[in-house]
Amino acid sequence: MAETPRLFFDANVLLAASVSAPGGSALAVRVCIRGLAKAQVTRQVLWEAERNLQVKFPPSALLEFYTLLGELEPRVVPDPSPAEIRSASAVVHPKDAHVLAGARAGKASHLLTLDRRHFLSAKTRVAILPIVVCTPGEFLTVLVS
Repeated sequence: MAETPRLFFDANVLLAASVSAPGGSALAVRVCIRGLAKAQVTRQVLWEAERNLQVKFPPSALLEFYTLLGELEPRVVPDPSPAEIRSASAVVHPKDAHVLAGARAGKASHLLTLDRRHFLSAKTRVAILPIVVCTPGEFLTVLVS
């Protein structure tokens, strides 16, 4: 990878990084913290991760989330416009269109997600090109190869 990868993080990856330090999501965050890639999110992605952590996990997970964000210092891409979200809805499920629209707006090279149902099918991956949609583990495999 000649150019520094620009990774757009889906909320589920930030959530996983907050609750599982040894997992691939946390490793992808650490790659960005070390400067080997650049992290991107939107406010909506941050809000979604925060809300899910508050509802589904103990307070310690939310504290870890805030700590990770402080270390990660992601670029916060402006929230996509309604037109950008409509365009993304033609490719992914409408509830996830804001994620794809944010990745497009940030000119991300990669969209990291754990959402196998809405993002990781072969058909969806091709439709989203040139953004590479992958799990954190898939990204890390390519990074070290």
